[in-house]
Amino acid sequence: MIRRNRILRNTPAIRAMVAETILTPADFIAPLFVTEGKGVKEEIASMPGYYRHSLDLMAKEVKELWQLGIRSVLLFIKCADELKDNKGTEALNPDGLMQRAIKTAKEAAPGMVVMTDVALDPYSSFGHDGIVEGEEIVNDATVNVLAEMSVSHARAGADIVAPSDMMDGRILAIREALEDNNFTKTGIMAYSAKYASCFYGPFRDALDSAPGFGDKKTYQMDYANAREALKETLMDVEEGADIVMVKPAMAYLDIIRLIKDSVTVPVSAYHVSGEYAMIKAAAKMGWLNEEKAVLESLTSIKRAGADLIATYFAKDAVHLLNQ
Repeated sequence: MIRRNRILRNTPAIRAMVAETILTPADFIAPLFVTEGKGVKEEIASMPGYYRHSLDLMAKEVKELWQLGIRSVLLFIKCADELKDNKGTEALNPDGLMQRAIKTAKEAAPGMVVMTDVALDPYSSFGHDGIVEGEEIVNDATVNVLAEMSVSHARAGADIVAPSDMMDGRILAIREALEDNNFTKTGIMAYSAKYASCFYGPFRDALDSAPGFGDKKTYQMDYANAREALKETLMDVEEGADIVMVKPAMAYLDIIRLIKDSVTVPVSAYHVSGEYAMIKAAAKMGWLNEEKAVLESLTSIKRAGADLIATYFAKDAVHLLNQ
């Protein structure tokens, strides 16, 4: 033989030396769930080991993430039922929980990149990502609110707004609204290829944001489609997206690669709650090794082309990488 491929697999040092894909803490975006109160740390039943935090404990969490080398967080809030309506009124409250969470995160770690969820489902009495008329989720009226919401987040100190709604034209509307209000340094991470997936169930438990009727298939994408993801993503880039996202991640590695090969902006992927829960459940049953599954899964997402990975395993992964 003149070529023995196993030579470069022979020892851990050699394998590390020639590894094509390397995870680092800076790859991770840590999603954080925020709730009202003080000293509140509520475990999410369908996401064992993950919690809703009140602002005081969220601040501690942000500081810990920063010390671990994680440089970005993505904020989600659990809105009280009595504040929900069909207009997104609370989403625009300058003293709302999201706005206070942004300020708290920036105070806790001024260098942290604070990203914010921009969608109406946490605030909606219907649990949908947009304003409802009859049984239709209307597009243009929703986009107007999303633009106002983004400006409100920027005013509170958000570095990047992350519209997760999948309404048509919202990236351009948000970019124009940010420019018109002189928030020229605020970025947009567009959920460009967000599929109507069954893997979001635990997340909806975390925020009590499941749709009150029907489903989200009239605005989130059909999982049978790939070219449509590219069309959506290219339009978002044209409209001003700074980062584009594929969601979910593990069942959509082909979409991540398709988009990575087609755009010049950074590509993020969301390792979603159902993917987290599956690993946790299988590990609890003794069917797989959780630590190995975490690192293999995250490496596969990066190998597929993701520059950034939003994952509930962010802290665990950093600890594993540091071993």
